[in-house]
Formats: sequence, structure tokens, C-alpha cells
Amino acid sequence: MGLLLILLMTSFYSYMESKQIEENKGKLALEISKTVSFMPTIINGFGSSNPSKIIQPLAEKIRKETGAEFVVVGNIDGTRYSHPLSSMIGKKMTGGDNEKAILKGEYYISEANGSLGPSIRGKSPILDKNGEVIGVVSVGFLLEDVHQQITKNIIKVLLVSIFALFISFVGSMLLGRNIRKDTMGLEPYEIAALYKEKNAVLHGVKEGILSINRDGFITSMNQPAKNLLQINGSVRHFKVDGLFPSDFLYEVLYTGSPIVDQEVVWKEKTVIVNCTPLFDGPVISGVVASFRDKTEIEQMVNTISEVKSYSEDLRAHTHEYTNKLYVLSGLLQLGEFEEAIAMIQSETQVLEVQNTILFNQIKDSKVQAILLGKLGKASEKKIKFEILAESFLDTLPNHLKFSNLIVILGNLIDNAFEAVSKSDNPTVKFFATDIGSDIIFEVSDNGEGISEVDIPLLFARGFTSKSGDRPRGFGLSNTEDAVVELKGMIEVQSDLEHGTVFTVYLPKQYERRHEHV
Repeated sequence: MGLLLILLMTSFYSYMESKQIEENKGKLALEISKTVSFMPTIINGFGSSNPSKIIQPLAEKIRKETGAEFVVVGNIDGTRYSHPLSSMIGKKMTGGDNEKAILKGEYYISEANGSLGPSIRGKSPILDKNGEVIGVVSVGFLLEDVHQQITKNIIKVLLVSIFALFISFVGSMLLGRNIRKDTMGLEPYEIAALYKEKNAVLHGVKEGILSINRDGFITSMNQPAKNLLQINGSVRHFKVDGLFPSDFLYEVLYTGSPIVDQEVVWKEKTVIVNCTPLFDGPVISGVVASFRDKTEIEQMVNTISEVKSYSEDLRAHTHEYTNKLYVLSGLLQLGEFEEAIAMIQSETQVLEVQNTILFNQIKDSKVQAILLGKLGKASEKKIKFEILAESFLDTLPNHLKFSNLIVILGNLIDNAFEAVSKSDNPTVKFFATDIGSDIIFEVSDNGEGISEVDIPLLFARGFTSKSGDRPRGFGLSNTEDAVVELKGMIEVQSDLEHGTVFTVYLPKQYERRHEHV
């Protein structure tokens, strides 16, 4: 591209230079001819008996001093009174371009082929005292000489152009080497491909990604990051300060040491952040931070824990009935048929009451499965778990997912089991109904109850009134989160002498909130 530009500029300059030289030579010839035509010696020479004797020496002197090829003076008939070649004096002027000067008295520039060859001429009429044309002055420069001068000038321009081309070539080599160093040897198409891949990766991952430069200005942020940090619009070239807690970002920027799994609270969310410094050689050029919502991770872990708990409940249920079958088998082997029959009748009566309510009045299979597991767990722990006869529940709406029900019912019933573990007659009651616009679950126990001071703190994460090394204080918090997610509410009533009642209200119609990001 640079070579083409230099060639075009050289050609254009050479063309303009040639035109300029020709024009200047023509103007110079015309000015010299005018000067000669006004000289009194030349005018007076026309009246002498031998004009060429007076005019020839003067014309030759002017020719030599001005560098013109010829200064020819002729009369009105075109007879020469001066010429560089003495043998041409007295002969007719050639070229056929004297008419406008002799007939019209004009001053002009012309090109013609004269006795010395093709030339650029300046023509001027010679006027007497009365203003009458008495002769003509023709001053010229040979085209061959003009072309030689043009050629010399063009050669100079070409030399300058070649030098400029060499300098530009060396400069482009050095610039290209410097650019390739900055681009790590990648070609432009490779850089474009990497940019597209970077955008695809940046916006394709679920984790939020944010990068800043050494001055703390944001250089990139993907959509998951904007959604998590509740940021709308473009933030490119904005300071990270105020958009996100920036202390640890600047710490990595200044120290160059990465930060792993840093917990940051931002807009009521706990965010886990990882920061990695970016290096440009030995210099830190920026920081890349990836972050994810700890709440989602906790919900996933809690759901897995509840499902595990549900599995344990079913295992307990199976274990309890296996033990009863072993007892029944032992009675039959010992011939204690009456005791075996009594045991079967007792179990049948209990199961008949429970199953009538569980399978005829609780028609949702998800709730049935949870209650079956808890019945087995209660039997294993020697707790009376009663499903109230007033309960009635049809198939639940689709938005009430199994994982939500496990968290809500599982935690409430397990808490009730723990609350009555020290009671003389441990009893937990369960009630469910879908009458009206809400689905209502109620779990009550006859445990020690909860003090009025502790009730406001029940759903705070990490709060517990129980002792032990095992981490506690998350069950009721997870329960409240699941209830809130389903747009419901939970109430607590407790008496230090009569136990505690938890009531959950879940709307049958679920309206999803649309968030614009």
C-alpha cells in the first residue's frame, strides 16, 4: 500500500513538475521578448541603413545573459535582423507563428519548429513612436533542453521517492516487529478469531466474570455478572468502585497474589469471588474476577441433604417393619400364635387408620412419600406421629416441586421430632388442607416450646437452641427460603408448657416475577 502511494505521488509530482517547467519557460521567453521589444536601441535600429549591425550584438548579449536558445528580431516582412547563427541573418523567419504579433500586435507564447528545432517561444510586436507594428521579437528555448531539465528534476524526485520508500520499508519492518511483539506473533485474522472465542466463552459460562485494568476501570463484564450484581446497561470504562466491592480487587492489583473463594456480601447476597492478576511481562496490567452466588450453592447442598434425609426416613421405615417381621416370625416359630395374631391385629388397626387418611385423604403422591418416610422414622424413635383425620389434600400444583416440599415438610417434622425427644408421651401431629386459595400445612408437637425471645430469631441462618458439635441452625432458615420462593408465608405459635405449632401457607396460583436486566 505504501509503495503504491509513493508511486502515485511520484507520478503526480513529475507530471505537475513538467507542466510547471514548460509554463515557466514560456513565461520567461515572453518576458524577455517584451523587454527586447521595448528597448529604444532595437526600435531605433529599424531606421538605420544596416539594422542587423545594431540589433545583432545587443540580441546576442541578451541571449547569453538570459540563457535563451535564441533571440531573433525580424521586420514586418519576417526578415531576420538577429540570429544565433550569423548565416541566418537576412533570411525569413520560420515557424509560421508571427501573424498575431505582426497583424494584431499581440503578446503570446507559442510552440513551433524553427531553424534550430522545436522550441517554446515568446512573441512580442515592436512598435514605432506612432504605435505602428514595425517588427517582431521571438525569444525561445528548445524543447529538447526543456525536456532535459524536466528529466533531471524527475530523477531528483525519483531519488527522493526511493529514499522515502526505503525509509518507509525499514520503518514498517520495525513497526511490524513491534506490533507482532505486542500481539504475541498473531496475525490479524487470528486476533479476530480469538476475540470471537473470548466473547463466546465470556457470555457462555454461568459464572459472573469481571475484568479491570490497572487503573480500576472495567474492561469486560458478562451478562451473568450483571444479573448477579443487579447492574443494567453497559459498564465498560466505568470505575469498579461503587458497582462492586473493590477492596480485594485492588489488593490483587497491588500485590499480584490471587484470592481464592473470598466471600463478599453484596445487596443481600453472599457472593464467592476468585481473583487472578493479569501480567504484561513483569507488570500487573489488570485483574480478572469470577464470582457465583453462594445462595444457589447452599440451596443445592440443602436440597441434597434433604433428599438424603428423606432416603434415611424411608430406610428407617423399612428397618422398623423388618424388625416387626422378625418378631412375628419368632412368635410363629415358638408357637405363640395368639400373640402373633394380636400383634398383627394391632399393627393392622394402626395401619388401617393411618392408610385411610394417608391414601384416601392425602392424594398427592409427593406428600404421601414424605409422610411414609416420617412415619417409619417416628416408629423407630418411638414417637407418636399422627396425621389428623381432618386433613384433606388433592394433587398439588406443578409449581410445588418435590425438592421444595422435602425442605419445608422434612425440616418442620424433623424439628418437631427433636422437640419431643425428651417428652414423656412424645407426640407430633400433622395437618394439611387445600380449602380456599392457599395450601396449608401444620405441624404441631408437645415439646418444651420456644421462648418469646427466641421466636423472632428462629429463621435466622445459624441460630439454634440445641447444643453439640454438629453444625446447626440451617433447617428453619432453608424452610423459610423455600416458602418465600413459592410466594408463601410461615407462622409460629409456641407455649413453653404445651409445645409449638408451625403453619405454612402456600398460594395455589404462582406468579413468576419477571426481572429485566
